[in-house]
Amino acid sequence: MMTMAPTLRSPDTGATETLENLKRDIHNKLVDKLDLTKVGELQGEVLRREIRLVVEHLCDTEETLLNRAEREQLIEEVLDETFGLGPLEMLLKDQTISDILINGPKSVYVERRGKLEKTDVEFRDNQHLLQIIDRIVSKVGRRVDEVSPMVDARLPDGSRVNAIIPPLALDGAAVSIRRFGSNPLKLEDLLHFRAFTPEIVLLLEAAIKGRLNLVISGGTGSGKTTLLNTLSNFIPSHERIVTIEDAAELQLQQEHAVRLETRPPNIEGKGQISATDLVRNALRMRPERIIIGECRGGETLDMLQAMNTGHDGSLTTMHANSPRDAISRLETMIMMSGFEMPIKAMRQQISSAVHLIVQTNRLQGGPRRVTHVTEIVGMEEDTVVMQDIFRYVQEGVDEAGRARGRFESTGIRPSFMERLESAGIRLPPSLFQQRVMLAD
Repeated sequence: MMTMAPTLRSPDTGATETLENLKRDIHNKLVDKLDLTKVGELQGEVLRREIRLVVEHLCDTEETLLNRAEREQLIEEVLDETFGLGPLEMLLKDQTISDILINGPKSVYVERRGKLEKTDVEFRDNQHLLQIIDRIVSKVGRRVDEVSPMVDARLPDGSRVNAIIPPLALDGAAVSIRRFGSNPLKLEDLLHFRAFTPEIVLLLEAAIKGRLNLVISGGTGSGKTTLLNTLSNFIPSHERIVTIEDAAELQLQQEHAVRLETRPPNIEGKGQISATDLVRNALRMRPERIIIGECRGGETLDMLQAMNTGHDGSLTTMHANSPRDAISRLETMIMMSGFEMPIKAMRQQISSAVHLIVQTNRLQGGPRRVTHVTEIVGMEEDTVVMQDIFRYVQEGVDEAGRARGRFESTGIRPSFMERLESAGIRLPPSLFQQRVMLAD
């Protein structure tokens, strides 16, 4: 486990301010001293090593007395300000942190193992925080200013970043970073954490290889994108995949994948490329599967139509609290397309397009579970008929306040089994026997 480096601070407020001023002075002198033409010729660790020598020399020229630990910490912080994301670098190096939540320059929280805690990390002021935000969003072609005070972006490791700045954020800029990490969770990790069971994996693997259409639904932070990343590994490597996202987070392992990303409007309010535009364009790119990072608007109708017109095996995620809620959300998002359609026709589109809804939930105390694997069977009059194949039943909480429960098979054999068998995929009949598969 990686331990967090101590923050450069002292019980004496005056001493802390002196160190902050010293760091700022050294950083300014470093900028003045750099030969930008030569800096452009160096890359990566070589550049950082060369700049470190310059910073060490600048520290030696200062009269302020620093012990070895303070000097090393000062050098690292100046390097982070120069090359990285300033005070955030220390948190980003800590692999135990899953979320970083910044509520203004002096209030930074993190989530570890499902619990929030406040950190000692601070920014100098709101302007310092805005500089770090701008450094993040500019790398992915986004912008944030008074005209466009909200932005979604991503870090190089795929972590999702949302920022909102004044005047909308009243107490200083607010930033939320959802960590994905340089080593994303694999199937074995999710099984170890009991997010689901081997039986559920067996069915989902068969569903993807058999080109069924899947919707992964769940609340914020329930693990939808992580599950989508994991399940995408079951897609055969020879198939052509087109992904569509607002901020590119998916980390597909297939070689034949085309990644598309939406674009916000420019400062004149022009040039926006929406997810709907990208879905329609993707249909002209000969995709065998389309993956939408998250359906949240009018693109849902185009996605369902693509599923119904030869693009089997497509996947997407969406926000919903249960499989039945997911149907209602799909109906709402179809209406957002501006296309008027009778409610029965909408439900027919959904029932014929989507085969499985995989529901994820974040339970009390932090554990994330696949709580339902639900098949959409068809229509009865105006109602979408659904049946649970597997589900998770919460039974209570343990001494640590974490939810506990059991995974169970409902005993229902999916109606799409004939389709899977015709594709050469056979699952053991015992997979669907009614029983408790795993208990916490």
